[in-house]
Amino acid sequence: MHGSAPEITDRTRQTRGHLSNSPCYASCLEFLDVLITSAIVGPSVIAYWRGTWNLCEDYLIPDNNVYSAATSFGIGVLGNLFFTFFQGFFSGNFKPDKYRLTFYLVSRLYTYIFGAVCVNGWRGPWALTDIFTGFNLFVVVSLTSLAIVLLTVIKGLRNLSAAPFVIVTDGHVDYFQVTTMFKTSGSHEPGLYVLDCIFSVLVVGTLVVVAWRGSWVFLDLTLYPGNPTYSAWGSLVIGYGIVGLTFALQPIMRWTCDRLTGLWRIAVADIFLFLSFLGTINVWRGVWQLLDIYFLPDNRLLSDWLTHGLSFVLLALLNCSNSVLVRGVYIDAEEPAGQCVVFPIHYIRLFFQKERTKKQRRLLDALERQDQNNTMFLLDKSQTNNIKIVKSNVGKLSDPEMKQLTNLTNLSERTKNGTDQNVLKD
Repeated sequence: MHGSAPEITDRTRQTRGHLSNSPCYASCLEFLDVLITSAIVGPSVIAYWRGTWNLCEDYLIPDNNVYSAATSFGIGVLGNLFFTFFQGFFSGNFKPDKYRLTFYLVSRLYTYIFGAVCVNGWRGPWALTDIFTGFNLFVVVSLTSLAIVLLTVIKGLRNLSAAPFVIVTDGHVDYFQVTTMFKTSGSHEPGLYVLDCIFSVLVVGTLVVVAWRGSWVFLDLTLYPGNPTYSAWGSLVIGYGIVGLTFALQPIMRWTCDRLTGLWRIAVADIFLFLSFLGTINVWRGVWQLLDIYFLPDNRLLSDWLTHGLSFVLLALLNCSNSVLVRGVYIDAEEPAGQCVVFPIHYIRLFFQKERTKKQRRLLDALERQDQNNTMFLLDKSQTNNIKIVKSNVGKLSDPEMKQLTNLTNLSERTKNGTDQNVLKD
């Protein structure tokens, strides 16, 4: 025998397969994903946005709020359009299989710049809405309700989601992809593609910002408005309470959507997505304001730089820096059956899946090498009583055939040694 192959018995394979497919195993991995995205990735994304947002206020025309907001709006719109228009260029010219180091450097720089663009794209319309509509409770509720209704009508309520209900790993596949509302193709329909990009960035993006801003200001006006500390802690408790409730309800909602079709499925999915949005906005507001209160309150500029830089580095080391980006447009209930209410927070599960795929690939490669190196002889009696040699791959034989082949081989050896002169039979 030449070479070596991992020896894994059938019982071992069955045990591993049973564990990996058992409900308990899957639930444990899912719980770990929920824990990681809620306790680590989510707060890191919020800290990054808080630091970047405040740095824009510190350095981007700080003496004039209108000009500062308008500049952020322009950076956000033009930057989002640029990365959307040229996503094909980035995907075609920076591939990990050809230039691994170049891809890594370019992709992380891409994420860092695009992250600043996304923050400005939100800060601009947010600040302009503050300036031109004010903080009257009736106006805030009216604008927020209108934005949420319009998002529901165009089936875009899902775009309100963010960490801790969304985590995006820095995988190589589709790293630079930015989805648009109508999924048009830039190569086949360039004119429609431009309009699709503009609609996705200006209309859908602005509606999402208005909904977030209105919900945030509503909490400012109603949740302990005279006590910022209580208000921040209140948002954090409410937010994580809703987050826990939402993840607990997810199996039930998935079961329900599996059995619904049409508008009913979309309606149930939207209600569930809106519940997750209420948890998201409270978690973001709580973490953000607690950082303002407790993290270097006497040196805000240093606090902003640290939350901006350290959070991005931590997310990059965790291989999920793309979670800071707000890009692309997604349609409500676009996935089949109950998948429309499953939140994309695969981190530990994705890691184990990749490792399992690598092990399976190594095992298959080893078996292929073994099949190529190890050949055996089938004996077939011809009319002249000569031995005919036939080459066969071991991996293609069933257990009965292997047993028969072994018997034939032993019989051949005895025949050669003169110990058995019987005629070989099929």
